[in-house]
Amino acid sequence: MDKKTVYIIAGPTASGKSARALELARQHNGVVINADSMQIYKDLPILAAIPDAKEMGDIPHRLYAFLKAEETYSAQIWREVAEAEIHRAFAEGLQPIICGGTGFYITTLTKGLSPMPDVADDIRARFTQQAEEEGTLSLHAYMQTHDPDTAARLHPNDTQRLIRACEIFAATGKPLSYWQAQPRIGAIEGVDFEIEIIMPPKDDLYTRCNRRFEIMVADMGALDEVAALDARIASGAVAPDAAVTRTLGFKELQRHLRGEISLADAIELAQIETRHYAKRQRTFFGNQSLT
Repeated sequence: MDKKTVYIIAGPTASGKSARALELARQHNGVVINADSMQIYKDLPILAAIPDAKEMGDIPHRLYAFLKAEETYSAQIWREVAEAEIHRAFAEGLQPIICGGTGFYITTLTKGLSPMPDVADDIRARFTQQAEEEGTLSLHAYMQTHDPDTAARLHPNDTQRLIRACEIFAATGKPLSYWQAQPRIGAIEGVDFEIEIIMPPKDDLYTRCNRRFEIMVADMGALDEVAALDARIASGAVAPDAAVTRTLGFKELQRHLRGEISLADAIELAQIETRHYAKRQRTFFGNQSLT
C-alpha cells in the first residue's frame, strides 16, 4: 500500500512559515496543524504570532490557541495529538500540513521519542521544592555536576526543563543526555514526510524579527495581552515560570509594565532575544535532518 504524504513547513521565527503553509493548503485542499510550542497557548496570540482569523481564511487550522496558561504540555502529548489530527485529516479527505518552528516537536513526529523512564512523584516534588526554596541556579549547579552536557544546553532560569533533567538523573543514575541518545521509538508510521525548510538570509530574517515585534507592540496590542497575563500571574492563577511566559517578548514587556525598564528598552531587549532565538533555530534546521 502506498504511503500517504504529510507536508512539513519548518524554519525560524518570522521566516514566513505560516504564509507558506497557507499557500500549500490552498493548493492541496489542506489543513494546517501547528507545531509551535508557544502557539498552543491561547493567552498571547499576538506575541506568539498565531495567525488570526483573516490570515487563516477558509483553511482549517488545528492545535492553535487551545491551551490555558496554567496548563502543562509536553512534546510526547503534542506528538500523540498531532498524529490523531493527521489521521483525522486523511479521514476527512484533507491534506495534513505541519507548520512550526519547534524542532523537537517535529522530530518526535518524524523520528519518535527517546525512551524516558518513569519518575516517582516524590523525586519530582523534591526538585520542585528545591527550585522554589533555593532557586533554579541550585538546580543548574546540580546538573553541571551530574550532567554537564545538558547543563550547557539549558538556561539557568528554565525551571521546567531543569527539574526534568534533575529528576531523570536522580531516578536513574544516568544523565538526560544518555536517555536522549538512545534509539528513538514511536515515530508515526504509514506516511512519508515531505519537508520544506523556510530559511531567509540571516540579515533579512533579523530585519523581519525586529520589524514584526515593533508592529506587535505599536499596532496590534501586545502590551494589553501581556498585562492581562501578568495580572493572572500576580493573582496566583498562573505560575510565574509557566511555559507560556517563555513566549518571545513576554518577559521584557512584563518588566516594562512593572516599571522596571522603559518601553524602548523592553522592545530592544526583546528584539535581541528574538534574533538570538532565530539564530539557534537556523542552526538547528541547518544542521539536523528531520527524518
